[in-house]
Amino acid sequence: MRFLLPLLLLVSVGLHAQPKTFSRQLWESNQDVYAAILAHPFLTGLSDGSLKKDAFAFYMIQDAHYLREFARALSITAAKAPREEWAVLLNTHAADTLRYERQLHESVFKEYGISADQVKRGQPAPEAFAYTSFLVANAFTGSFGESLSALLPCYWIYWEVGKELKKKGSKSPVYQRWIDAYSSEAYGESVKAVLAIIDRVAEDADPAEQALMREHFRRTARYEWMFWDSAFHMRPWPPVK
Repeated sequence: MRFLLPLLLLVSVGLHAQPKTFSRQLWESNQDVYAAILAHPFLTGLSDGSLKKDAFAFYMIQDAHYLREFARALSITAAKAPREEWAVLLNTHAADTLRYERQLHESVFKEYGISADQVKRGQPAPEAFAYTSFLVANAFTGSFGESLSALLPCYWIYWEVGKELKKKGSKSPVYQRWIDAYSSEAYGESVKAVLAIIDRVAEDADPAEQALMREHFRRTARYEWMFWDSAFHMRPWPPVK
């Protein structure tokens, strides 16, 4: 009996063991990028209130440019969705992105004295331009899974960052409003919905497509770090006069 017991335990463990989802594999293989993001002074400055007002204003203006193109990429991706309910969800997210983010941005712009004309006249910074150009181009040329994988870090990293910063809070009411938006349950539900789609798509994808999905996720996760770094340094287009 004492020899049979370990065997029964192994069988029991095997029955209950669940393979890692594709999304979980993505996250775990990019922990280095996420750790670098959390440690970035832009984000630590949101918590302790040390982030310069000008840097946050620069970020919000760049984010306004980014979100327009992100919504465009979402809509293009939705057109490729193999299921109608996925297309509806992504198109809804595209519309919500423009509407909800505009409300958040406008409240900050008003507080910071930034006019809508200033935002329109401002150019996307190099990092924002590169990031959004990749998202839109990939949405046009890639498969549904490839495109959604490239869009996923923006969803997921912001949610994880929001939850992490929520634990600490912020000394700045403006920064706290940003943290609250991305740590909210409503935002989290949107992220979970996209994660469920990614996992389902990955099940049907061949190894070559899965490799591209992994590659695109890592590339845009790095772009997320670059976007915050650009804002922190308020980096203009070179050469600077």
